[in-house]
Amino acid sequence: MEEKEVHLVKKVSKELGLTYKELGEEIGYSESMLRQSVSKNTISSQLQKVLELYIKTIKLEKELNKTEEVKDVLRSFLEK
Repeated sequence: MEEKEVHLVKKVSKELGLTYKELGEEIGYSESMLRQSVSKNTISSQLQKVLELYIKTIKLEKELNKTEEVKDVLRSFLEK
């Protein structure tokens, strides 16, 4: 049995724990636009790219935070 692919808006919203309204505010889209995209099971190439870049940005921010934590630990260690 083939598994149906989850709509990208729905997937991103769920992964990030955001409502469509909150996600829309983050990426510059209206809640109604996101809901319409999900209900019609369509997605514009622009919206798809925005969501991909948003996910990438969040991942890079997490990596940057990890790097900053390592730098802080090293700095603390070297100060002793």
